[in-house]
Amino acid sequence: MNENISSKIRTYFAPMAIYKDPNSTDSLFAGRNLPAFVKDYLLKRFISAEGKVDRGGLTSFLNKVIPQDPASVKDRLGMGEEVTLLTRFTIYIDLVRSIRRFSIPDLGIKLNEGQIPPYIYEQNKGELVDGEKWGIIKLCLMPDEDGKKNHVEMVDFKPFKPYKSVDVDYLREARKSFTTEEWIDVLISAMEYDADTFASMQQKIEFLTRLFIFIEPRLNVIELAPKGTGKSYVFGNLSKYGWIISGGKVTRAKLLYDKSKEQLGILCNHDYTAFDEIQTIVFQEPAEIQAALKAYLEAGKTTIDNKEIISECGLMLMGNIPLDQNKKPINYRYFDSLPNSFRESALLDRFHCFIEGWYLPRISKNMIYKGWTINVEYFSEVMHALRTENVYGMLFDQLVEYEANADMRDFKAVKRIATAAMKLFFPHWKTVADVDLQDFDTYCLQPAIYRRGIIKTQCHYIDPEFKTQMPIINTIKE
Repeated sequence: MNENISSKIRTYFAPMAIYKDPNSTDSLFAGRNLPAFVKDYLLKRFISAEGKVDRGGLTSFLNKVIPQDPASVKDRLGMGEEVTLLTRFTIYIDLVRSIRRFSIPDLGIKLNEGQIPPYIYEQNKGELVDGEKWGIIKLCLMPDEDGKKNHVEMVDFKPFKPYKSVDVDYLREARKSFTTEEWIDVLISAMEYDADTFASMQQKIEFLTRLFIFIEPRLNVIELAPKGTGKSYVFGNLSKYGWIISGGKVTRAKLLYDKSKEQLGILCNHDYTAFDEIQTIVFQEPAEIQAALKAYLEAGKTTIDNKEIISECGLMLMGNIPLDQNKKPINYRYFDSLPNSFRESALLDRFHCFIEGWYLPRISKNMIYKGWTINVEYFSEVMHALRTENVYGMLFDQLVEYEANADMRDFKAVKRIATAAMKLFFPHWKTVADVDLQDFDTYCLQPAIYRRGIIKTQCHYIDPEFKTQMPIINTIKE
């Protein structure tokens, strides 16, 4: 990234700007497996305006709230010490016993060992709900009511939310100071990669398309790519609002709703759920999960045991695909790379967007960004906030014309992809007068039609009854 863009970031995103130097800071976090949004939060606390890190202060803070030795936490609790941690934890509401439980998998604290007292829940309504959370918590060992055993009690909680709210209008104003090409480089740097190491604009756009699911509700995406292109890192490190499932068995209870525990599943508690290494994922009840997923992917809701499950969570399928010597898929039937449980045209047709991961570079050390950029925690929060901004969907309706008999599933898919592109690339567009129609057509509409078209073509290879032709959708003429 050139100095002019770095200077603009420091000028227009001053409170959110951060200097990244992985060669200098990676050693500070050695032994602590932290996502990027947590690392950036910590660096922001201990970095000067010139970009110099207070290494001693940061190390001291890390040793206090993120101990390198997980076993030491239980020892300290057993000795009667109160322990404060910055950690990831999981909440489960035990309706039978009217107890809110929590576990800290990274520290070996199990669900049957952790309890959240009513007063902590009352102080944090809306935060301590089912699912995975990040926060600063204080723990101590307390006796159970019967006095026979002990449990780990959460006696204080602060949600990990450095930006309690983000001003989308601030982002819009700042975006106006960057050209489209500059803004694309800014976005890539916010993902912690150096835009200068990408071979082409096509590579950059293909890479950034991964973020559409962060920013647009109920967008369903498939990406097939060779190994080493950074899929897992993007979806597992850039946002606390997502969930990544890496192989193994997937049950209906885990994914959607656990009838025995009356607990909502992963899809109901996150902005997106990513199935990584899709070839290794196995559905425990294939027919039941397929039926539930079809309904959910179509309408954002499904019914399980007379309970309606509603969510805005998008679903991402990520898998590997074999390539030839020209780095193109060996098999023109891309979906043959998916496991049998997903290789059904009626299910796959409910996905909107396809990412051609074979155009992406293999991630190497020289691609990791060094310099000034927007910190990941702010970046993830602003993407989360843009999910509920409806001005872009309304803009799309004013910017396109289409044939009256256009297939609704195709039209909705194109609209969602194009709307996501507007939010990411052109957040400053609020009225038709703001829009550059050429940019809209080039970066939003045509790629959306193309990406949905791949889904249709691949469904046709599975079932010839599926037509390959996309409806005619054009950008309005000035």
